Amino acid sequence: MGDPTPRHCGAGHRLTASPPMAPEAPDADALERGRLLFAAPCEFVAGAATEDAIPGDTLPEVAFAGRSNVGKSSLINALTGRRTLARVSHTPGRTQQLNFFTLAGRLMLVDLPGYGFAQAAKRDVARWTSLVRRYLAGRASLRRVLLLIDSRHGIKEPDRPIMTMLDEAAVSYQIALTKADKLPQKELGERLAAIERELKRHVAAHPEIHLTSAEDGSGIAALRASLAALAAPPPPR
Repeated sequence: MGDPTPRHCGAGHRLTASPPMAPEAPDADALERGRLLFAAPCEFVAGAATEDAIPGDTLPEVAFAGRSNVGKSSLINALTGRRTLARVSHTPGRTQQLNFFTLAGRLMLVDLPGYGFAQAAKRDVARWTSLVRRYLAGRASLRRVLLLIDSRHGIKEPDRPIMTMLDEAAVSYQIALTKADKLPQKELGERLAAIERELKRHVAAHPEIHLTSAEDGSGIAALRASLAALAAPPPPR
């Protein structure tokens, strides 16, 4: 069976949707590769508030997108094992630019501004929303967008335009549920099933959904393993 992950594709190619599923547990080797990659140095490269400030696309990239207050910065910090790499704020909308971090010189992590709410002028929100859309639709090195969804609330109206835009641009994206520790197991299962049903209508959605918690660490090792598979190979020794 081939790789179910949608890819960027040119005119005349049509993506077909795959049924969503919970990810299989990574094997020990994949977990170790993920651990080693995310234990390596992770350094801030650039903060881009305009298109000409975006750094060159020399590495595979993974972008983190989601509604304001979805726990995006907390998840990035949990993945990298650093408490303050991405700024955590209780004020929605504090991230107002694209922040680029290089991980071991093998993978670029891109923290996108939250959407859906921001304590900022409407013209500023419109400006960085337009910047994010241009980045997502035109970045050749972008291997995957992690679309973060709060487990307690599921997919909401602000998420759907981003999903539609990614479908239309043929950009592969994957749902990662945050704050999974906040729901009882039965309710979490129902939430996952509802999201799976909705994702069947989206052709660029990766079929596996990650369940994560930055607070208790659940799902972090598996997500590291998944992202490590997208990184450039390590340099020869």
